[in-house]
Amino acid sequence: MLAVTTFLSSPESVGIWTAVPQRSRIRFENKTMWGAMKVRGEFTEFSGSGQIEDARTVSGRIEVKAASVRTGLGKRDEDLRSAAFFDVERYPNITVDVAGGEPIDDDTVRLNATLTAKGITAPLPLQAHVEVLGDGEVCLTAQTTVARKQFAVEGNMFGMVGAKTTLKVSLVFAHESAQAPK
Repeated sequence: MLAVTTFLSSPESVGIWTAVPQRSRIRFENKTMWGAMKVRGEFTEFSGSGQIEDARTVSGRIEVKAASVRTGLGKRDEDLRSAAFFDVERYPNITVDVAGGEPIDDDTVRLNATLTAKGITAPLPLQAHVEVLGDGEVCLTAQTTVARKQFAVEGNMFGMVGAKTTLKVSLVFAHESAQAPK
């Protein structure tokens, strides 16, 4: 296992890292039925990249297509795409921007991130586990909780939907130089 500080300090790590959606997942869960059940879902369309300039300078952006929300129930997915929830007609993208980070321990980094949904941007508390994979790609896994009303995601028929949503991501990134055409 390669320590985060070693990875970030390595000249081979400098450059652009592009998300590999086929190997990545962006999931969420929210309590519903007054806390008796959990609704789980995911976003199936997203893209993004990050850049490492040196051990202290990292940045990145993930852009999620809000209309790609899937929970396994078509009517619920339609509701989530509506103006009461994600309002995908007016706000087609949900974004996470990273403007820096610092290692916490050997395999965890605290990212200075913001989340933008429905045109509202707020800080996103985010600690990511970093794993360098055998093929040279890097996997970042993180879990955080957001107050959905902070982003005007307010749909809540009869008070059934919980106020907090847990986001769970596993993003694999490939170094741009490793993606050159063969």
